[in-house]
Amino acid sequence: MLIVDGGSTDKTVEIAKSYGPKVSILSVDNPPNFLLNKQRAIDNAKGDWILQLDADERLSPELRLEIRYLKSSLQHQTSNISGYWIPRKNWFLGRYLMKGGVYPDAVLRLYQREKAHFALKNVHEHAIVDGETKWTENAIEHMADPTFERYIERWHRYNTFDANQLIQQGVRPCAPCYLIGKPIVTFLSIYIRHKGFMDGWPGFVWAIFSSIRYGEIYFKATNQ
Repeated sequence: MLIVDGGSTDKTVEIAKSYGPKVSILSVDNPPNFLLNKQRAIDNAKGDWILQLDADERLSPELRLEIRYLKSSLQHQTSNISGYWIPRKNWFLGRYLMKGGVYPDAVLRLYQREKAHFALKNVHEHAIVDGETKWTENAIEHMADPTFERYIERWHRYNTFDANQLIQQGVRPCAPCYLIGKPIVTFLSIYIRHKGFMDGWPGFVWAIFSSIRYGEIYFKATNQ
């Protein structure tokens, strides 16, 4: 197992070392585009296949069993399958969001090391693989937001990153689009079209903050 530690200040490294020589630790900086560290993981991994997890993710028991089964078949694989998309369940305000276009939130996390890389253009991008891909049946559990405060912290971070992307590209966002159009379309898409209302109060809050983020992106991109 390889752990890429982006300058953590908790006990991450200490806990990782407690597992002994089966865990390798690569200590690096913590760039705004954290995909740089994911590419570093690919570059330093030794196995033929990589299962990539973020610090706030875990395998569901069902997915753990499925990957064990896949492992034996991958070792004898003769097809050109290079990666697997995995569904991801996102925990938010006390429940997993299963509507609003949030699930299955597919992520490409199981792939051949020599056939995968990141373009490193956008923080939301997935690995790019050379070859065919398939899907697993079971999901990763994403525990990114155990508290609302944690969600807001990440919300601001992603908004800042997206605003900086616009600045670097020399794009001045359109005020009516970012302050009216995008928020309305996003809310209606998440809450009505994709039935976010079925996730109850968490689904409503998710739809609201997914919508108003464009306002913050606009002000951050135009006030620098």
